[in-house]
Amino acid sequence: MAQLGVSANRLELLQIADAVAREKSIDKAVVIEAMEDAIQKAAKSRYGSENEIRAQIDVETGEINLARLLEVVNEITNDATEIGITEARKRNPAAQAGDFISEPLPPIEFGRIAAQNAKQVIVQKVRDAERERQYEEFKDRIGDIVSGIVKRVEYGNVVVDLGRGEAVVRRDEMLPRENFRNGDRIRAYVYDVRREQRGPQIFLSRTHPQFMNKLFSQEVPEIYDGIITIMSVARDPGSRAKIGVVSKDSSIDPIGACVGMRGSRVQAVVNELQGEKIDIIQWSPDAATFIVNALAPAEVVKVVLDEDAERIEVAVPDDQLSLAIGRRGQNVRLASQLTGWDIDILTEAEESERRQAEFLERSNTFVNALDVDEMIGQLLASEGFTSVEEVAFVPLEEVVDIEGFDEETATEIQARAKEYLEKLDTELDAKRKELGVGDELAEFEGLTKAMLVALGEDGIKTAEDFAGCVPDDLVGWSERVDGELKRFDGLFKPFGMQAAEAEALIMAARLKVGWVTEDDLAADDETPGEEDAAETTETAAPLDDEEKTTVEGESA
Repeated sequence: MAQLGVSANRLELLQIADAVAREKSIDKAVVIEAMEDAIQKAAKSRYGSENEIRAQIDVETGEINLARLLEVVNEITNDATEIGITEARKRNPAAQAGDFISEPLPPIEFGRIAAQNAKQVIVQKVRDAERERQYEEFKDRIGDIVSGIVKRVEYGNVVVDLGRGEAVVRRDEMLPRENFRNGDRIRAYVYDVRREQRGPQIFLSRTHPQFMNKLFSQEVPEIYDGIITIMSVARDPGSRAKIGVVSKDSSIDPIGACVGMRGSRVQAVVNELQGEKIDIIQWSPDAATFIVNALAPAEVVKVVLDEDAERIEVAVPDDQLSLAIGRRGQNVRLASQLTGWDIDILTEAEESERRQAEFLERSNTFVNALDVDEMIGQLLASEGFTSVEEVAFVPLEEVVDIEGFDEETATEIQARAKEYLEKLDTELDAKRKELGVGDELAEFEGLTKAMLVALGEDGIKTAEDFAGCVPDDLVGWSERVDGELKRFDGLFKPFGMQAAEAEALIMAARLKVGWVTEDDLAADDETPGEEDAAETTETAAPLDDEEKTTVEGESA
């Protein structure tokens, strides 16, 4: 940059600006502006830093124009930056107080120190512009796959040269047992771009689930064209993965399209992922069907869904248990990640034993509560009655329809059920009072005596205590702990309360204690909620046994 000295002619100045702009891939105007800033700084050193100096480079001729700006004032307090209105009107008759007058300055000669300072200013400005260009270019590429050359490896982190920028693949974003050396070509997924003090940081990943999604999009034209959609991806990076796919065109088999002729398409993805085995699963809008498909290659004989808790119990043949669970729980863990459901796996024998235990428990409940013999208790349980409340309050005809029951027997059983419930209600009310749960809480519609006792045992005794609860406290919640989805029970788990009901009760309590008003609730109701994500309406055809076959790639 010493060429900015006296020896630098006008043409050389523009040539320097052109060369720097091309080399750094930034706008020439940014380089010119940096040069102007450098010249201004040098001029301030020459004429005094108290002066307000402006430098302008003519982009056509390369000529440098220096000028000092003086503010027009009625009374001068600083000669270096101000000019009296009388003097200003000699130069410009239309000058008014507050205007600025430009006073030309003679060109300056750059000494060694001035040239060095100018060089530092230009380098810094160009570096800032380069960083901004890099950030603007890559911030819109989050979610894309990029390819680059390994520049260096630092403590297991791989620094990648992307041509117009530098990115990093952190050690935990690399596949296990994967090693790169300087000069190796690498493909990875851009998952974040951040502005940082040292410049924009581009973060890449080879373990991100969407990396597999994008690889399939590149290998399978039907996915790129939107005919086939990847609904979800679950990965155990470097070991095994599952993807759920669905086709908008019923004539196109999504699994076959992803596998390709003789497995060519899936094999290309497997090779890129260092031999990671991939199960391609037919997605279905029906949760049970999708979960059964996701547990392939294991066979499923029975499923029981709990939609509120997003939990499903799956029964498999005794000899399929280890296959369904997978090595170190891998198969069921990936199926759970893929579907978003918590999956419990039982053998047929375990499921049968548990069903029998539940039947026996219900039968004993009826025998003890209704004071009937074991046969009647078993009859009620086998007819699908699960609680004394059901027996007491169903239409009489449903009890009469039980084989061996007549109207007199049914009437007597319902009478005993109601008597038992009244007695239980009295006992629970006494316990509620003993626990100190206030009458104001007992008046809430929707809170049973058993619920009040559960609240009292947890220390919730007043309407204000209850108003301080959140729905999760009552109905439970799910969260991932060490990669596993775990369910935490709420106080009202035994009562089957839904989250919406719990929220309504808590809001009623807050209303009662004056934390919110009817106007607040009305305002909340009028606030438009976020639109639900569009759901896929196409119904995928069920898999036959052959289609459930796991597609496994050979190691690269």
